[in-house]
Amino acid sequence: MAVEVKRKISAASARSHTRNSKSKSNSSTFLSGIFIKFLLVFFIGFLAWAYQAACPPAPKKVGPPDGLPITTPRIKLRDGRYLSYKEYGVPKELAKYKIIYVHGFDAVKHYAVIATSASPALIEDLGIYIVSFDRPGYGESDPDPKRTLKSLALDTEELADQLELGSKFYVVGFSLGGQIIWSYLKYIPHRLAGAALITPVINYWWPNLPSNLSQQAFSKQFLQDQWSLRVAHYAPSLTYWWNTQKLFPSLTIIAHNPDVLSRQDRELVPIFTAGRAGIEEQVRHQGEYESIHRDLNIGFSSWEFDPTEIENPFPENEGSVHIWMGDEDMLVPVTLQRYIAQKLSWIKYHELTGAGHMFPYAPGNSDAILKALLLGQS
Repeated sequence: MAVEVKRKISAASARSHTRNSKSKSNSSTFLSGIFIKFLLVFFIGFLAWAYQAACPPAPKKVGPPDGLPITTPRIKLRDGRYLSYKEYGVPKELAKYKIIYVHGFDAVKHYAVIATSASPALIEDLGIYIVSFDRPGYGESDPDPKRTLKSLALDTEELADQLELGSKFYVVGFSLGGQIIWSYLKYIPHRLAGAALITPVINYWWPNLPSNLSQQAFSKQFLQDQWSLRVAHYAPSLTYWWNTQKLFPSLTIIAHNPDVLSRQDRELVPIFTAGRAGIEEQVRHQGEYESIHRDLNIGFSSWEFDPTEIENPFPENEGSVHIWMGDEDMLVPVTLQRYIAQKLSWIKYHELTGAGHMFPYAPGNSDAILKALLLGQS
């Protein structure tokens, strides 16, 4: 038969046991508190790092007394900013045709392809005056932190007025500059004598683009470009961070990756890079954010209008709008360009077989663009 043994625990032993339990509990609470504080400090530090990484540095100042040098004329805009420009062709006082050229992504006023690649004889014979300007944040034009599609159209209108180009003028834009021409057709159509959009960039998020067509074209872009454009569209405040971080590759065109060039583009490289020594550094010398990164944010944001809904600015055929496109362009999907041209039947669409994104640099193409715009020649 088992005998039950009862142990007697002294008061001192009980107090000792209680002290040990409290000590272990206090120690656990202490360590837990330290760990929570560590996580809190780490989280705050991470947020501070992320904020600093996402915030671009202030742009460099242009002009005296201690800013970047000014090499071409500038006008002072309505809000106090300065816009830098360069003139080509015949003197404007003698010109029959006056054209404002809008440069593309990661470029400056010196890259006015229709002025530099067109035949001097054609420009002289037709009496063509061309003015190209640095868009805000590029070259020697002041940044515009409030830049929108509409503000750039108004900047251009003010440039025309201050240079006394008359009540109407032509506009020609290349690449992302071609995309900007849509805002001119929307906001200042009454000032236009005609317009040419050369390989104009397409925003995949324009509402009226068929989703299946847009998604198919988007999926054919380089994977790193897909992510860069998604960031610009959905999280524009992170555009600077995304394109300057080292974990993932940035936009191919920012990195000057030759893989984005078509066969013809590669052949034209010596032509469109000729004479750029000493000028190329001007493109981003104010800083990358106010130039190329703000371009991405505006070009691929949610627009306040859809280009496919724009009405014909020349219902009486007193002018014309042209889109020029190469069918082997690896930057701008030709399928979407065809859809836009079909949707807006009043646009004169020109598609060049075997041509890439840089086709206006090929001999004769800039002449053809000017003749179609100014003379109506096909």
